[in-house]
Amino acid sequence: MKILMLTPYLPYPLLSGGQIRTYNLLKNLKDKHEIHLFALIKEEAEKEYILELKKFCKTVNVFKRSKHPFTPRNVFLAAVTPYPFLVTRNLPIRAKAVLTEVLEKGNFDLIHAETFYVMPNIPKTSVPTLLVEQTIEYLVYQDFVRQFRIAAVKPFLMFDVYKIKQWEKYYWSKADHLATMSKEDKEFILQFTRNAKIDVVANGVDAEFFEAVERKPLTSPVVLFVGQFKWLPNRDAVHFIHEDIWPKIKAAIPKCRLWIVGRHPTPEIKSLTKDPDIVVDEGIKDIREAYAGASVLLAPIRSGRGTKYKILEAMASGTPVVATRLGIEGIRAEDNKEVFIADTAKELADKTIEVLQSPRRAEHVARKAKLLITNNYNWKKISAKLDRIYRLLGKHA
Repeated sequence: MKILMLTPYLPYPLLSGGQIRTYNLLKNLKDKHEIHLFALIKEEAEKEYILELKKFCKTVNVFKRSKHPFTPRNVFLAAVTPYPFLVTRNLPIRAKAVLTEVLEKGNFDLIHAETFYVMPNIPKTSVPTLLVEQTIEYLVYQDFVRQFRIAAVKPFLMFDVYKIKQWEKYYWSKADHLATMSKEDKEFILQFTRNAKIDVVANGVDAEFFEAVERKPLTSPVVLFVGQFKWLPNRDAVHFIHEDIWPKIKAAIPKCRLWIVGRHPTPEIKSLTKDPDIVVDEGIKDIREAYAGASVLLAPIRSGRGTKYKILEAMASGTPVVATRLGIEGIRAEDNKEVFIADTAKELADKTIEVLQSPRRAEHVARKAKLLITNNYNWKKISAKLDRIYRLLGKHA
């Protein structure tokens, strides 16, 4: 089948969850479909990665969007049009005109749109559209605004969240088919769009890559958090750890250390290193080193939906995981069987302490988690499900 795929990022290098997902799906679908990738980039330098993606795509095309989100154009469009800021910053000037011409001439079987906020770039067409929602965007921004500290700005931000919600719901109903990362996201969308056709296509992990992790002997317990900090739920999770969870762990195990790994840490996160037992590491080259050097991954995610890659990676590497129910959402893991699940600060601290003080039990649970990932969350199985949707939905299917 001939597929036009539109993404809000170039899916290489593998720096974010979205890039990891798209890259691995392209890699596993390349022999089954002719994929023409159209991606948004922020900088000309990103074009050097096009060659890597041509291994899997018939063509790779890019649209330049602004490097910085708060440009006069983006702010103006968000202010005077019905579009929210999330959409205006992902509206390259010529994208719609180019895609109109491509779709008129290309005889495509299917459009794959990754995230709702690239959908306004797609012209009216008879080609079926699959919308893949990696998360429920308006919930992420809604949680962020609720915690925003400048009261005078909050009403304007909440109005933008309202616009995100309305457009997200609109494109859920407009797409011919939807894919979500979890059953919970599917059920959430069905509350608003009862007739929507939705399949769950979970995230996956390169199990073989992470199985190669050799665990390091540690002189003292290490609690690990992993996540890139442009993603608002990760910032909130680190704040939750530092303010509410870490003091309880530290009181029980004074020699314990906290290792925060991820790109783009905020000044507030960097300042945590004033505590000599807290390390913030934004330059790790091989993420497997983090899992190999940790006693437990702590993932107290309180907002955002979808499947969290770092939890899948930790499970695949044999690192015990303590996470919230929201953090583990989309992964068929059970509490005390493959993972340790808790939601309050006290429960999360208690579970983490339990893992650190009972290494044999933690290792037993981690082994079961590793098996679960190998059998159910490898990219070959995930891409096979997406392939079935393509064939069901495609224009000439």
